[in-house]
Amino acid sequence: MKRLLQPSIGLIGQIVAILLLTMVIEFGASTLLYERASQFSVRDDEARRLAEHLVIARRLIAEQPPARRGDMAADLTTERYALHWQQDLPPPPPITPALDGMRHQVVDWEPSLAVTDLRLKLTSPGRSSVVTGGLRLPDRSWLYFRTLEPLHNLNLAAERIFLALVPALALMVIGGLLIRRALRPMRQLADAADTFGDTEHDPIPETGPREVRHVVVAFNRMAARIQRLIADRTQALAAVGHDLRTPLARLRLRAEGVGDTPMREAIQRDIGEMEAMVTSLLAFLGGDSDPETPVLIDLAVLCATLIDDVEDRGLPGVYEGPAHCEVTARPTALKRALANLIENALHYAGNVTLRLESIDDGVTLTVEDDGTGIPEDQLRRVLEPFVRLDTARPRDTVGFGLGLPIVARIVETEGGTLTLSNRPESGLRAAITLPV
Repeated sequence: MKRLLQPSIGLIGQIVAILLLTMVIEFGASTLLYERASQFSVRDDEARRLAEHLVIARRLIAEQPPARRGDMAADLTTERYALHWQQDLPPPPPITPALDGMRHQVVDWEPSLAVTDLRLKLTSPGRSSVVTGGLRLPDRSWLYFRTLEPLHNLNLAAERIFLALVPALALMVIGGLLIRRALRPMRQLADAADTFGDTEHDPIPETGPREVRHVVVAFNRMAARIQRLIADRTQALAAVGHDLRTPLARLRLRAEGVGDTPMREAIQRDIGEMEAMVTSLLAFLGGDSDPETPVLIDLAVLCATLIDDVEDRGLPGVYEGPAHCEVTARPTALKRALANLIENALHYAGNVTLRLESIDDGVTLTVEDDGTGIPEDQLRRVLEPFVRLDTARPRDTVGFGLGLPIVARIVETEGGTLTLSNRPESGLRAAITLPV
């Protein structure tokens, strides 16, 4: 059975990819927020230094007349803080929520700043963020300040990222294993469905999530019904084959008593045709129940034996290939497939060439004849059961047109491929490729 092509990413891969994307986004967002939050909260010594500087600056500037306050603010500017006062400046924007932590730290160190309507905001967001703000003087004018040095730089060192990713990766592995375990019945179901009909299958364990169990239960019921149908069909075919062969055998015995030689031979030909039709029909419809198991065989010896049988019948047959070639296959089924191809070649061309070649990943069996071949547009159709091509093959052919379909089924069971093609010179080429 030819397996369906799998998607590049399976269901488990898609779920893991979704979880990975989610966790990466969560990690990146939480890292940035954590780092940004750490910028908005200064250390205790920084908060104390800023609070002391604001308290001193507010007292000194408030004691100066308005004409001197601007110069005093310039004099109080240091390497860390810049101060600015102007009579007609509007009040700064209200404090942003992100800087509540900094404001609380500053006020905790200098409670007198609580009545100054201290306002802070973040400017130039990024790796060099600075804080600006203002506080109200007793005469309701505003003193502005800003930090001259960045509060903090983002610390996204490789070691820190790696340490933060370790638990995330561990969670991904655990999650992937749990998902894989939960979806194990789906994989078993896919394997069973892919190989169903090739061998006997035990019921799939009905485990997993509720939806998966429902699918497995439905598949097990369907498989049981199909297996019952196959068993009933096989039993019916065996009975039909026995019932048909018995009267045919009696007819053959009675035909021996016919005195008219031409009549006796005609009856025997009809009986032989009926036996061949019954045999081909049972071989095609009963193929699924074939109990034969693969064994190690010498394929070269098998091919040579078939060609020897052809020569013993006085017909032209040629074998080309090595003296020995061991493969693992079902000998009876493979012999039947090769015999069908050889008989077709002999019937429609009168000669046959059987060639055995070793390739990289298997062997190739080629059966060729010098007949008329098959129209190119019918090469695939002749592999369908019960197909008889009037333009390619005469109607006086024994059987139901199941010879090539039987070969195709046997080759498929062996895991190989059957290819039909017309030879450039004339005739048909049937190539069987079997894996080693």
